[in-house]
Amino acid sequence: MDFSDERIVLTREGYDEIQRELNEIMTVKRPAVIDRIREARQLGDLSENFDYQDAKHVQALLEARLKELKTIIGHSTVVDCIDNNGCIGIGSKVIVKDLSDGFEDEYTIVGPTESSPAEGKISLESCVGSALMGCKEGDKVAVRAPAGVINYQIVSVQ
Repeated sequence: MDFSDERIVLTREGYDEIQRELNEIMTVKRPAVIDRIREARQLGDLSENFDYQDAKHVQALLEARLKELKTIIGHSTVVDCIDNNGCIGIGSKVIVKDLSDGFEDEYTIVGPTESSPAEGKISLESCVGSALMGCKEGDKVAVRAPAGVINYQIVSVQ
């Protein structure tokens, strides 16, 4: 990810999660992999030492993730969820009903970096997220998605 010139929008929860992961890598995972490398070196020939090669690979992945997390934190703007007079904004928890089948979905609107649709966290830049921004409970919204237009009614906003 290249974050060189852009601000990254994070909710307080997303920022805290990134800080937690960064701390875990620095205090637990990184020292553990360094110990693995040290132990594997003691076994002799490194060219055929699978444990050494694997530990070096894990170390490279950890260092890359560490760099990415530090960059995210350095370029982030934390948006604390505030009351927007019932309007949907970053950090809002929203329940929407699909008007074609009556099925309800719950979403939390977040910045792109902490988006995780499987966890119900959708980006404010996604087709659904951008269509919901600024709407209120009871509003009907037509979302232009790759699969076609989806019509929602906003059931609740928290």
